[in-house]
Amino acid sequence: MLDHLSIQCADVVASAAFYDAVLGALGGGRVMDFGQVIGYGKDGRPTFWVGPLTTGEPNREVHICFEAADRVAVHAFFDAALAAGAEVLHEPRVWPEYHPTYYGAFVRDPDGNNVEAVCHSPE
Repeated sequence: MLDHLSIQCADVVASAAFYDAVLGALGGGRVMDFGQVIGYGKDGRPTFWVGPLTTGEPNREVHICFEAADRVAVHAFFDAALAAGAEVLHEPRVWPEYHPTYYGAFVRDPDGNNVEAVCHSPE
């Protein structure tokens, strides 16, 4: 249902470095860059944006989940997040409470958001 999503970041440079790493591990990357506003996606189409904090208040935590092609990609996302200094929320594993093949990993981005990569396919 979503066409694209944009979040505000306290430090766009730090957030861009984080998302460059973790989205690169999932096969995505920067497709538009306007300096302080950066669009990420695949095939030239931005579906996820980061930009500066403009509301004057600290952000509230949001949960963002990116689709991974397979379980190996979930691990690549997780490893890239760790290398970028992310806090670990949940290491990669099956989450049977969601469904029998839900395989995900959860970390915090530089603004404290809960960022996940998930694969819905069986091994």
